[in-house]
Amino acid sequence: MKSRTIRITCSGGIVVLLAGCLTACGSSDDPSSARRQIGIDIPRTDSDFWKAYAKYLQREIDSQQLDVLPLTHSNGDEAKFTANIQSLQSRHPKSIVMAPQNTVTTDVTLSGLFAANINAISVDTEPEHGNVYMVVRTDNKAYGTMACQFLGKQLGGKGKIAELQGALNSVNGYDRSEAFSMCMKRNFPKIQVIELPTDWKGDVAAAKLQATLATHPDLNGIYMQAGGVFLQPTLDVLRQKGLLKPAGQPGHIAIVSNDGIPAELAAIREGQIDATVSQPADLYAKYALFYAQAAAEGKTFQPGPTDHQSTIISLPNGLEDLLPAPLVTKDNVDDKSLWANQTTG
Repeated sequence: MKSRTIRITCSGGIVVLLAGCLTACGSSDDPSSARRQIGIDIPRTDSDFWKAYAKYLQREIDSQQLDVLPLTHSNGDEAKFTANIQSLQSRHPKSIVMAPQNTVTTDVTLSGLFAANINAISVDTEPEHGNVYMVVRTDNKAYGTMACQFLGKQLGGKGKIAELQGALNSVNGYDRSEAFSMCMKRNFPKIQVIELPTDWKGDVAAAKLQATLATHPDLNGIYMQAGGVFLQPTLDVLRQKGLLKPAGQPGHIAIVSNDGIPAELAAIREGQIDATVSQPADLYAKYALFYAQAAAEGKTFQPGPTDHQSTIISLPNGLEDLLPAPLVTKDNVDDKSLWANQTTG
């Protein structure tokens, strides 16, 4: 596989993004180069997180008056995703923003874009094959580690935890699961982890949690890898079984989630769950479009710290901007900097 060659140059008027290294800019005789068409595929509509992301995208598009092709929606369907990207490719945009849900089968799709000189920007998911201009993501292994450390301390190093895993053919589901497992084995060997793969489906999570509670009525912890799809089904199951006890009361099941949607923050305030990792839906949208425009203008980037509290790292097939994702608990749930405490409408 041929890798994209990254050459660093600079000239007046270029945005300085990296501390210690400069972005490079390819000049163009076309004064409208910054507004060349961008294609966007929305990955899912079954999650409050992705709905928020879509709203932030539209807000950025409208405020910047970006030249964007009609948005497509793949709804978590791999075949639909492939068809959407091919359709967008046929319109010859300079960049396509996407979030492939199966990250191991992207080679043909991304190789097609590379051959057509179309830049791929992947949001949240890290394609394992095929060239990408930039991945806009957070450290998903840190998600699993933070969840492990929080739950391990909450349970005093003993007990049983049900882990509602995402799709394991997704790098996010795999990274969160692997990091959670390694941390538990290393730091809390007396805690039993019951792994429940769900393919990111709320109904599957509910059914598996029901079955787990039937065989493990002494369950005292839950790790939800995606609050956007797992929160309500989990709370419904616990409520039906009389197990939804507020934090601090006897019988409370400690729950840590990932996503940081408004409903999770509300659940933390009410004591229904204990913590979540806030995935920055707003920053995903902002920097996905930033890099889509940068690619259209011929800019390139180097690994290193950025001016927006993130770090660009090298991948075998491109670059990745790792954005910050804080752990949210009752102590900082009202922090106004959290995207879920701001309006997306």
